[in-house]
Amino acid sequence: MIEHNKQVAEALSTLLAESYTLYLKTHKYHWNVTGPMFHSLHLLFEQQYTELALAVDTLAERIRALGFKAPGSYTEFAKLSTVKDAVGDPAASDMIKELADDHRIVAERANQVLKLAGEHEDEGSATVASDRIEIHEKAAWMLSAHLG
Repeated sequence: MIEHNKQVAEALSTLLAESYTLYLKTHKYHWNVTGPMFHSLHLLFEQQYTELALAVDTLAERIRALGFKAPGSYTEFAKLSTVKDAVGDPAASDMIKELADDHRIVAERANQVLKLAGEHEDEGSATVASDRIEIHEKAAWMLSAHLG
């Protein structure tokens, strides 16, 4: 059981790192978006980073419930995450594309957690992962809809 918990906690730690990195990027883009879509994107990014702020807490608490320490530093997140920090000041359309792509990455990571949790009969982690898949897929769709 402990080894199973460790494997799931490690997968959740990667999901946490990617979610937190996406949170930071979304927040930066919220602050810095410009152009004709400013108002709608400013509000959309705010909704998304607010949801992500709650999500990272849920993920960290699930890791703790499994008996392991949750990563919580930029250094740890950078080592674990395939989602990359925001670099420079991209145009609004590039922000949208990057965020949509990142949400797809995080949805896929959550799907990997879901499968692993299922293998280990860890319903709690599976539920958390399943919820994250739905949220990230919807976020990617909503962002992509802005691009036409």
